[in-house]
Amino acid sequence: MGDEAGIVWSVFFGAIGVGYFIYGRKQNHIVALLSGIGLMVVPYFIDGATAMVAVCVAMMALPYFVRL
Repeated sequence: MGDEAGIVWSVFFGAIGVGYFIYGRKQNHIVALLSGIGLMVVPYFIDGATAMVAVCVAMMALPYFVRL
């Protein structure tokens, strides 16, 4: 992931992931907790910025649609 856009997007989604993780841990909301972990980890494995944005936006929407 050598391009600048990928680095910026990964930092952005990692910060959002930290927020989801903290929220999920404090509220005992397992889907938000797992989405937060995913948002922090997934950008390391996806090279393209477009694919990363698509996957991370889907992970951000997941807690809204999956209520456990």
